[in-house]
Amino acid sequence: MNTRVEHDSMGEIEVPADRYWGAQTQRSYQNFKISDEKMPFAVISAFAHLKMAAAKVNLKNGTLREEKAEMIIRVCDEILTGKLDEHFPLSVWQTGSGTQSNMNVNEVIANRGNHLAGKKLLHPNDDVNQSQSSNDTFPSAMHIAAVTVLQKEVLPEINEMILCMKQLEKKYHDIIKIGRTHLQDATPLRFSDEISGWRGMLENNVDMLQKAIDSLGKLAIGGTAVGTGLNAPEHFDEDVSAQLSQQLAMSFIADPNKFHALTAKDDLVFAHGAIKALAANCMKIANDIRWLASGPRCGLGEIRIPENEPGSSIMPGKVNPTQCEAMTMCAVQVMGNDATIGFAASQGNFELNVFMPVIIYNFLQSCTLMCDALRSFRIHCVAGLQPNQEKMEAYLQQSLMLVTALNPYIGYEKAAKTARYAYENNLTLKAACLHLGYLDEEQFDRYVDAKKMVK
Repeated sequence: MNTRVEHDSMGEIEVPADRYWGAQTQRSYQNFKISDEKMPFAVISAFAHLKMAAAKVNLKNGTLREEKAEMIIRVCDEILTGKLDEHFPLSVWQTGSGTQSNMNVNEVIANRGNHLAGKKLLHPNDDVNQSQSSNDTFPSAMHIAAVTVLQKEVLPEINEMILCMKQLEKKYHDIIKIGRTHLQDATPLRFSDEISGWRGMLENNVDMLQKAIDSLGKLAIGGTAVGTGLNAPEHFDEDVSAQLSQQLAMSFIADPNKFHALTAKDDLVFAHGAIKALAANCMKIANDIRWLASGPRCGLGEIRIPENEPGSSIMPGKVNPTQCEAMTMCAVQVMGNDATIGFAASQGNFELNVFMPVIIYNFLQSCTLMCDALRSFRIHCVAGLQPNQEKMEAYLQQSLMLVTALNPYIGYEKAAKTARYAYENNLTLKAACLHLGYLDEEQFDRYVDAKKMVK
């Protein structure tokens, strides 16, 4: 392998000749060969936006020459197009401050810029990292990446599922079925009502995530090493935040308390809690659907879901609720990620949290899982969901809990006795009620009307 010699404050080291990273990246690459989880490109993209914004502000402040600022911006644009992806090789399992990934970005921007300029134009620390520290850039990049993925990927996918459910509600509004509580028969409801419960859960998740996005909009930039802002000019934090808001068409502000911003990761804990709530709701919805679709002959069988692939290597003709299973597996992974993020956020020692890479890795994985799972679940399952109206009607007519409608006319105790008598003697509710002499046939038919029970 062809190499070149790079140097840092610790001395010289050989670096692959065809890579733009420098000495600090190489040391991290060699010293942290742990598993195969790499720093997510969402973080690298966030860094590119941050370095671009910082360069523009430093140019405006007169501390960075125009030629240097323009080259930093040019290389950041290349990073954002994916042109330089192969130059960001570092493991998640590195320094807990993310310093090595910050330097990876600084070095790639500097070396690529120098290559394009044909001269030694940029220094990774003095120019690309000017007015910054890893301790404020990495948490800022975490928030930028989190806001971006939530705004551009997760929320749109939830809204697509909400729209899908609204269409199902409209389509199946007139179908009445039996409700269930405690896995036992309950009073009737419309099938559209059941779906509306699922929709309402997702709408609530949208509200939660929007609150989380507002919280994540606060950035640590400007705090530099420990929160004092050493080597950052006055208003640098506000100017960079404003520039990022313009670049990304999102709302970012400078966190007013940099000491909080550097050491606490509670905003990410809060935001991931909203993602966990989404996962919990999706788990419930997927479980409802696979219970309702169970069968085809020996289960509930109230709905039919798309048959996407064979379900067994030994049982011919078997089809399983695989999209529900994928969704629920994603949900439990997110719940595990939430525990990791919570533990990691609790480990901020003095002026810095040193578990940041694992926090953002798990956060972004959860976002990707929920986004992809929602899309797959909607396209391959929910959109093709169909009611088995015959089965729904049969269960409705067989249910003993229709007796609840008689409470106002014969009282709770007589209604309970009617249900018990019907169950023990394998009778319909009407037959039991008439046998016990509580009502005549005309009264029973008037009072026990499922349509009146779902108003």
